Amino acid sequence: MSPKCSIVGCSKNLKILCPRELRVLNKNGNVVACKSACLAFNLDRFCCRNEYGSPEKCRSNVYSHIFKYACPNYYSYAFDTPSPLVNCASREYVITFCPSSWGLQLSSQ
Repeated sequence: MSPKCSIVGCSKNLKILCPRELRVLNKNGNVVACKSACLAFNLDRFCCRNEYGSPEKCRSNVYSHIFKYACPNYYSYAFDTPSPLVNCASREYVITFCPSSWGLQLSSQ
């Protein structure tokens, strides 16, 4: 990995932090995902639409704070201002979903 690139992703496990009302469960009752407040409640104030469709009206909330805590480099609601996205100069990238651990040296393929 280039020294100008970094590992990105959520630093905390959202499946553990996810509030009960946002949890997506599998048939065994295990948490497999965490919905946004917009998706879970379909309310204008969480979806930043209609009356709440501006940065002045749509503010962070308890749910967006949970997502921001777990994933600080990503948008947690429509008008969030996250850290700059990672920009790597490379022709090859490795994207890993749900790694068992962070920072392991990748073996050449």
